[in-house]
Amino acid sequence: MSLLSKFATVGGATLVSRIFGFGREMMMASALGVGPVADAFNLAFRFPNLFRRLFAEGAFNAAFIPLFARSLEEEGDAGARRFASEVFSTLLATLVTLTIVALIFMPFLVSTIIAPGLSACIDDPAAGGDMLSCAARYDLTVTLSRIMFPYLACMSMVAMVSGILNSFRRFFAAAAAPTLLNFILIGVLAWCLYAGVDKATTGFLMSWGVVVSGFAQLAMVVIAMRMAGFSIAFGRPRWTKGLKRLLVLAGPAALIGGITQINLFVGQAVASFKPGAVSILQYADRPYQLPLGMVGVAIGVVLLPELARALKAGHLREAQHTQNRSLEFALFLTLPAAVALFIIPEPIIRVIYERGAFEPSATAAVAAVLGIFALGLPAFVMIKVFSPGYFAREDTRTPMYVTLFSAGINIVLSIVLFGILAERGIAMATTIAGWLNAGLLFAGLYRKGLWEVDRQLVRRSALTLLCSLVMGAALVGAMLELDDWLRPGSPLATQILAIGILVASAMAIYFGLALATGAADRRLLFAVVKRRRPTPPATGPDEGSA
Repeated sequence: MSLLSKFATVGGATLVSRIFGFGREMMMASALGVGPVADAFNLAFRFPNLFRRLFAEGAFNAAFIPLFARSLEEEGDAGARRFASEVFSTLLATLVTLTIVALIFMPFLVSTIIAPGLSACIDDPAAGGDMLSCAARYDLTVTLSRIMFPYLACMSMVAMVSGILNSFRRFFAAAAAPTLLNFILIGVLAWCLYAGVDKATTGFLMSWGVVVSGFAQLAMVVIAMRMAGFSIAFGRPRWTKGLKRLLVLAGPAALIGGITQINLFVGQAVASFKPGAVSILQYADRPYQLPLGMVGVAIGVVLLPELARALKAGHLREAQHTQNRSLEFALFLTLPAAVALFIIPEPIIRVIYERGAFEPSATAAVAAVLGIFALGLPAFVMIKVFSPGYFAREDTRTPMYVTLFSAGINIVLSIVLFGILAERGIAMATTIAGWLNAGLLFAGLYRKGLWEVDRQLVRRSALTLLCSLVMGAALVGAMLELDDWLRPGSPLATQILAIGILVASAMAIYFGLALATGAADRRLLFAVVKRRRPTPPATGPDEGSA
């Protein structure tokens, strides 16, 4: 299977999950709107979800996979099973302890880390607004956080098992597992809307749905692992050389791989000082996460095992080719997505959310944040491309410093810009920090001679940018022509039709130009469509696949 085919497999599964995630957010917006219950749920869910992203897309993909692959290669199945069992036992004991401590001290966590703005709101009740008092909003956030915190433990175990599956090149189950969360929450929301239950009850039921989905996802990947012929055993946690090496690599890797979620978490903590701002950021994050998840997660999951395998085998030319083609693939899909989301955020938000409890006044606020987020989309996907260049060489210290520096810049800018632009300032800080992180990561690889930019990457990247800008200009013209259809108050079917025309036209223009100019590799694209292995490129005997 070619590298692009693997991206397509993982990206396709992630795309399905993100589409159902859209459905979930649409129903949630209709049921909860932009208000205190929505804020409480999003704040409570963000904390365990942050750790899920750190483990699933950072620490274990960056640290566990290379070490597991080494055990598999040097010691065979028995050695790999022993290493995996050591990690499993220690991780489970740690997570159980962490969960118990967090449940006890959750009020402290909410007031200091998750939502410090709620504590300030209690001191100044006039800032609370809306239907729930400041104290009630705080209590609700604490309760929902306690309900959902075990989801963190489940997702951490899912991440470990997914790392094993990815090492065996079994990508689909791990990529498809998050869809269960969306299925369950959609079911919960459908019943709540049908029964007409109040917002607070809806928030409670959704929180329990999150926990149930965590156990369901864990069961799914464990079954897939057993079907792959591998199993792990639970034993007494022991401090071993392999576990020590894993922790040394995993800590910095978690920070690096989860920089997007760290920035969003910081943003939401700052946004908790303004009622409704947390929900605005969350609703804007969903459309932005669709291309980021489909492309970024696919690259993060596939690239590291492929790059680590090539480097361990001494195939340096193949490793360089893999890095360049991965960046080429990332830019090919994210640049046009960023341009489109920047130009037409308001019609998209209106069609997705504006119904039920989601009022028209919230549409403009969410659309403004989405437009700013869109400018950072290519940067956050490029981070997924650049980070494996360090991880595959078991170097996590250098990118950790880069990530900490950019996260510090994000915190400072979030605080400063929030006072000027409210939630738009947080989005701007996140975008600036993302580009800074991506630029510094690439500069480090290039300066150390670990990334050689080939002419094909430069040429196709320039053509991709040109095609994206032409598509953007065409979108602006099309919006002017369809202005009557896109205006607030137009029938929903008319608005959906107009957006469908815009999207279809933009895709036709972009892909047509990309194929005509050579911005897209026709051979690889057609190979993915036909699901066959492409002919290796002329640059080297090993570089056509990874």
